Amino acid sequence: MLSMFPTRHTPTPTTASPSDAPSHAASSAPPSPLVVVVTGASSGIGHATALALARTGARLVLAARNADTLAPVAKACRAEGASAALAVPTDVTDADAVDRLARTAVGHHGRIDVWVNCVGVGALGEFHQTPVAAHRRVVEANLLGHLYGAHAALRQFRAQGQGRLINLVSAGGWIPTPFAAAYTASKFGLRGLSAALRAEVAHLPGIHVCDVAPTVVDTPGLSHVANYTGRNIDPPLPMLDPRRVADAVVGLAQAPQPRATTWVGAAAAPARVAQAVAPQAMGAFLRWATEKALHMAGPARPSDGNLFAPSRSTAVDGGQRRSLQHTLARAAALGAFGLVLGAWAARQQRPAPARYPAAGARDGKAP
Repeated sequence: MLSMFPTRHTPTPTTASPSDAPSHAASSAPPSPLVVVVTGASSGIGHATALALARTGARLVLAARNADTLAPVAKACRAEGASAALAVPTDVTDADAVDRLARTAVGHHGRIDVWVNCVGVGALGEFHQTPVAAHRRVVEANLLGHLYGAHAALRQFRAQGQGRLINLVSAGGWIPTPFAAAYTASKFGLRGLSAALRAEVAHLPGIHVCDVAPTVVDTPGLSHVANYTGRNIDPPLPMLDPRRVADAVVGLAQAPQPRATTWVGAAAAPARVAQAVAPQAMGAFLRWATEKALHMAGPARPSDGNLFAPSRSTAVDGGQRRSLQHTLARAAALGAFGLVLGAWAARQQRPAPARYPAAGARDGKAP
C-alpha cells in the first residue's frame, strides 16, 4: 500500500553488487540512534518491539496494513523516546509496497541500520479441511512477506556497507505444528531463507542476518488466527510475554557481534532435542496434545481471522498468559521431553523382527 506520508528528497544510494560493497565495512555495532524498519508493528511482538526500540532513542519506520492502528503505535513510540516514528501503511505480501517502504525509510533518514520482519499470521485446522486460499495467504505473509523485506533490506545494506536483518522465525521453524501445516511450512522455509542469506553475506562483516525463535507467545495473534477447527483456541501452555521477545530483538540490534539465532523460552531447547531424537514420537505427542486441548475447548464458528483483512487491535498482550512460574514452565517442558525420549528409548529396545530363512534353509538344504 502506497504511503500517504511525504518523503524528503534525500538521494537514495544505488544498489551495490557484492564486489562493489565497501571493503571497509565495520563489524562493530551500528551508529546510534539506529534507523529501524519494523513490519507488523501494529500489535503483538511488532508493537512491543517498536516500543522497546523507541526507548533506545531509535528512529523508527513502522509498517502494518491498517493506517488507523499503526498511527497510535507511532505516537506511543514518540512518547517513549523515539527520535522519530514514521507510520507507513504496508501490506508485506505486496513486493512493490515493501520496496516503497524501504525507499521511504531511506528518503527520510538516509539509511536503514536494522530491518525487523515481525509479520506473522496463522490458520488452524486439519490440512484437508482448511481452505487452500488460507494456506496460500499464510505462506504469502510469513514467508514471501519476509522474503520481500529481506530483498529490500539487503539491497540497501550492500549499498551502504552495513545493516542487520532480523527475522521472527519462532520455534515453529524447527518443530512442526499439527493442524497448522501452512504455518509450519512458512516457518521452516523462513529458517532456510535466513540460513541461505547468512551464507551469502558471510564475506561482508558489516551485514548480519539474525533469527529470533520464541516458543508460544501471548499476543493478540491467537485470537485473530484463522480458525477452521470448530473449537475455540485456548492453548493450555505457558506463554511468553511479548516484551521478552522484543528485548531479544533490541539486543540483536545493538550487539557488537549479533548471534545468528536467539532462542526465547525455556521449552525451546528440550523440544528441539526431542524433535531431533524422536521426530515420530514427538509428532504423535503434539497431535495428541492438540486434539485434547481442542476437545476440551468450547465450540466456535469457522473464521478467516486476520488473514485477508487487518484486525483493529493495537494490543501487545493477548490476555491468555498463564500465571506460571518459570520453574513450573521449565519442569513441564522437561517432562514433555522425558515422555518423548522415553518413547524413543522403548522403541529402540524392541526386539528386531524375525527374519525368514532362505529358501534352501527351509528345505533343509544348505543355502
